[in-house]
Amino acid sequence: MKLISKYSKFVPYLYFIAVIAYLFTSVNKSEGLTAYPILLFGIPFLWQLIKPNKKLNFSLGITFVCVSSYLILAYLSDIFNIVSISNTIKSFIVLGGLFVFTNFTMSLWMIRNSMKKAF
Repeated sequence: MKLISKYSKFVPYLYFIAVIAYLFTSVNKSEGLTAYPILLFGIPFLWQLIKPNKKLNFSLGITFVCVSSYLILAYLSDIFNIVSISNTIKSFIVLGGLFVFTNFTMSLWMIRNSMKKAF
């Protein structure tokens, strides 16, 4: 149990690195060379794994909470049919909802990590 609590603070960073790697591979299959700037988004998360910084951690957490909140509003507007969308986009609702709420949870976890005394 002590081992799990020791390494649990790294879960949000590994999650965002995995999401960035997935986006890179899926865009790289169709777009090719233009997918490489996506990898730049992984640098702050990788930096947090190598050399943690509370200020960077807090700013990443706040940024992604804001983005995730916007995504939650967009997801809820889709569920309640406030805006009509095509059927191809509706097929991704379940996976998108899981992604949106997981992003929000991981962002809050990052903020919680930055508020702790010892990081």
